[in-house]
Amino acid sequence: MSIADLRKEYKLTALRRKDLDADPIRQFQTWLQAALDAGLVEPNAMTLATADTTGKPSARTVLLRGLDERGFSFFTNYESRKGRELSENPNAALVFYWAELERQVCIAGSTSRLAAVESEAYFRSRPRGSRLAAWASRQSEVISSRAEIEERVRELEKLYPDDSVPLPSYWGGFVLSPVRIEFWQGRPNRLHDRFCYTRQAGHTWTIERLSP
Repeated sequence: MSIADLRKEYKLTALRRKDLDADPIRQFQTWLQAALDAGLVEPNAMTLATADTTGKPSARTVLLRGLDERGFSFFTNYESRKGRELSENPNAALVFYWAELERQVCIAGSTSRLAAVESEAYFRSRPRGSRLAAWASRQSEVISSRAEIEERVRELEKLYPDDSVPLPSYWGGFVLSPVRIEFWQGRPNRLHDRFCYTRQAGHTWTIERLSP
């Protein structure tokens, strides 16, 4: 079978205007809970798209680690490719795709760094191995071999023999504050339901149905 012949018919459910919460964050929380209840693998996985100052884009999968009235939070090495691009150009986009539920959420907005105290609190909640890895990895930089980074981890295990692995100065969180959130529900014959929330002045939202 060729790639062009791959087909999936979406038929689980519909999305109606009356079903939507007036607040897109609450609506997202409802859908995320449905993904959790369905037992999906890493329902908090999201594609993060960034761009440099010339507009050249890049994208990768990261994990959502916080959600509140400010927006969607995640953590990274500030010196990584995505960290550098977000520092140069704070505009970014997120995509959640829950294939088993035939749902997708597309989010666009502007990012800012989380306060150091929030990054510290999250870093300390991570397993020790993940904290050591944050020190060992010069994320996105070229390395000579796997052995190079494994040796670095062994050195760090000796340097920090107990659980007190400190937060690196170059590591922390971002929050994406949304200005646009689209909820997509797959429907038969590609006539999908799409509703777009757009932020207005005064932190209110308009909701519009989009053509499939």
